[in-house]
Amino acid sequence: MKLWQPTALMLALTACFPAISRAQSNEELLKEIRALRDRVNQLEAKQKAMEAKGESGQWGMTPAQQSELSRVTVKTEALEDSREANGFMGLKISGQMQPAYIYNQAQKSAGFQFLDPVGPDNFNYYNGFIGMAVLDIQKEMEGGTKWRLTLAPQNGIGAGIDGASIVQEASVSIPLTDLQTRFIAGQIPDWSGYELLLPSQNKLITHNMLFDFTLPFAYTGAGFDITSGKWAAKAMIAQMNQTNATPGQRAPVLALRVDYSKGEFEGFGLAGVLGKAPNLVNPSGNTGLGLIEIDGYFIRGDWTLQGQLSYGMQKQAAITPNPVTGEWQDASWYGLSALAAYKFTPRLEGVARFDYIDNARNGGGLLGYGASPQNGIGPDGTLDCATAYVTGCDQGANRYALSVGLNYAFNANTIFKAEYRYDWSNLYVFQYVSDGSFRKYNSIFGGSVVVSF
Repeated sequence: MKLWQPTALMLALTACFPAISRAQSNEELLKEIRALRDRVNQLEAKQKAMEAKGESGQWGMTPAQQSELSRVTVKTEALEDSREANGFMGLKISGQMQPAYIYNQAQKSAGFQFLDPVGPDNFNYYNGFIGMAVLDIQKEMEGGTKWRLTLAPQNGIGAGIDGASIVQEASVSIPLTDLQTRFIAGQIPDWSGYELLLPSQNKLITHNMLFDFTLPFAYTGAGFDITSGKWAAKAMIAQMNQTNATPGQRAPVLALRVDYSKGEFEGFGLAGVLGKAPNLVNPSGNTGLGLIEIDGYFIRGDWTLQGQLSYGMQKQAAITPNPVTGEWQDASWYGLSALAAYKFTPRLEGVARFDYIDNARNGGGLLGYGASPQNGIGPDGTLDCATAYVTGCDQGANRYALSVGLNYAFNANTIFKAEYRYDWSNLYVFQYVSDGSFRKYNSIFGGSVVVSF
């Protein structure tokens, strides 16, 4: 940095203090100017000495310090070269676990739940995706290509599809014209709704009914992911809830999602699926499916508000066949879910959630579900519709659920959760294992700890 010349300094001081200049005599003023000039000369001499010292080494460092800095620099560059050569550049590894305790009134069970095996035939709202252990490996390569493998044994997306796979997600994302326009492919978890799958991203222990009963598990296929300003869209041509095409299947689904971030605190999204998908009620194979949902959020200060509206239908997937012809009938449903959370303190948060599904048509039937006394799906259980058709078997149950809970952030990596959930219906669809009777309600209580890194 250059120091001002004495002349410039004198002019500036004179301009800044005109009153003093007028009050003093010429002799006094000359004395002050000489003193200022001497001080400026001292500063210039000190600066020149410092600059001269910097020519032979690092400014302000002794030879020993210069040597140490050079050694650290060489070592750092070697570590960076080794990291890049071994593939660690852009690599991120994270994970989480959720040991849980669940009490279920209808099932007459109480105990710890962790890595509980689930599959397409035994996925219930009180055990699906509860008690997970997840390992997530992500790699971003030069040029912006992203690679991801997420493993969740026993209780993840893969197990929900076929009962055996530990793969939750295996996907690639390749930039095309720019980083905001990408080609995506692989097995990708469903992106519908306001709730996220992983326990560290879910405010309660259980998920809402729309999440459990009306949304797909995952898509296996290829598509695009495009971001433009406040808008984001992604779409895939894929098999839904299948890792390959079954014999005779040539019509996959189109799955898409569009999001708009209105501002810093709020936004909304729309997701849909159209095509042919597995029909677990009708053994004839995949049948036509249509799903659409809209969700939104408002998060500001201590408040979190989220909501979702859904509609779905599947051909020949209703629980009750036509009583005259015996042919399979279509299933359809609609529902809503709303969640509100408030932070009493920065660590303690209270949560409440309400869910509703109208599933009365043709005896009921949701996405991948026939009659289920564990989940309260189907016609009135006291009618014994599985044996013979009687009046009322064409009426499915409408379901409700209310959950209240707390979560406490013990530290940056640990969250303790507690939840009470009350499920009820307009029909007797919850079977109690203690005596085999059917009732209109069920209660569960849960506690869990989520540790993530």
